[in-house]
Amino acid sequence: MPSRRTFVSSMVAAALPTFSPHAGRAIRRASEIAGPRAADALAADEDYWAEITRAFDLDRTLVNLNNGGVSPTPTHVLEAMIRDLRFSNEIPVDHMWRVLEPRIESVRRELAREFGCDPEEMAIVRNASEANETMILGLDLQRGDEVIVATQNYPRMLTTWDQRARRDGIVVKSITFTVPPPSDDHVVERFRAAITPRTRAIEVTHITNLTGQILPVRRIVELARPLGIEVLVDGAHAFAHFPFTRDALGADYYGTSLHKWLLAPVGTGFLYVRRDKIATLWPLMAAPATMTADVRKYEEIGTHPAANHNAIAAALAFHRAIGAERKAARLRWLRDRWAKRLLAESDRVKVLTDLRDPTKAGAIGYFLVDGMDPGKLGAWLYDKHRIVTTPIIRDDIPSGIRITPNVYTTPDDVDLFAEKVLEAIRRGIA
Repeated sequence: MPSRRTFVSSMVAAALPTFSPHAGRAIRRASEIAGPRAADALAADEDYWAEITRAFDLDRTLVNLNNGGVSPTPTHVLEAMIRDLRFSNEIPVDHMWRVLEPRIESVRRELAREFGCDPEEMAIVRNASEANETMILGLDLQRGDEVIVATQNYPRMLTTWDQRARRDGIVVKSITFTVPPPSDDHVVERFRAAITPRTRAIEVTHITNLTGQILPVRRIVELARPLGIEVLVDGAHAFAHFPFTRDALGADYYGTSLHKWLLAPVGTGFLYVRRDKIATLWPLMAAPATMTADVRKYEEIGTHPAANHNAIAAALAFHRAIGAERKAARLRWLRDRWAKRLLAESDRVKVLTDLRDPTKAGAIGYFLVDGMDPGKLGAWLYDKHRIVTTPIIRDDIPSGIRITPNVYTTPDDVDLFAEKVLEAIRRGIA
């Protein structure tokens, strides 16, 4: 079996055609610094992560701790997309349609390999919302059929279910769970208790976009499948955030964005549908009957740029050069650096993300300060200190602030954030 170093070196060599010379040199230097060390041992090595950071052109007048919505892409990935846009523009009917568009098949193959599925089960779409709405709107459901969702599901998906309820007469049942959950059993039992003979589908988030809780997807699938209940998995924040494969989840349907944790260009995502489910899941936009069993029917969206989805290949090569385990370890280390400091230095801070078990959370951290309005705190951090965060006001969980670093985030970034929160606690923000 090849060593980790041999694997990364071979990946870099294979990926060089999609890297700029600058990016290629940075990855080589990072690989040399890493050597054979395990992911956790490398998480705090700033020499290594400084090389990764050099792959990005960033506005360093701001500290960006909201990478959960969308992340900057490495410079060489952006350049690959711009190159193809320029080439397309010379004569789109030839360069875009005949030359560049067929390359989506290479992207499909490599994404499928990373996810652990057959390429014929992988559709390239524009974001998780498109993927998930295809699942939600594509299922055949009858009036009175029930679906189960959690209140922590992404709002756009809940809106889509609500439209189906208003239009088709289905019944949407919402569950809640404690944050952080005391156990996986707690989450599974909430879903189990909501199931009735009329339940036809469950939509579950792989990792919540609020507190960053990784949910027990496989156990929910194993609960539902014997009952004939379809499970739709919203993986918007999961793919390329922490390591997993399709088989680890047992999922039949999975949707994700690639402009978050894979660092692909804005407007990229994928939809996975298990091969034997494709024929019965309708596409979001109409496709001919000849495509009934073809996963490409979910890509029938009309004229669109090939440059965006082809640049996924460069982003995926960059992700592999770092390594999924290394990335996950670094992101957890950055999260713990600010979260554990705040907990240690102020008894007014509460963190509603599970910091105990690395399998239950990743980069996303969610906190609140007793007696302090999160919206006002977030505005103060931005207006006074140019720190970008995500204040969240909720009824089902305590309102707080979400923090999401990424691989280019430095310890200085999260330290400044923690210092300013502690300053706000000591002195106020009036």
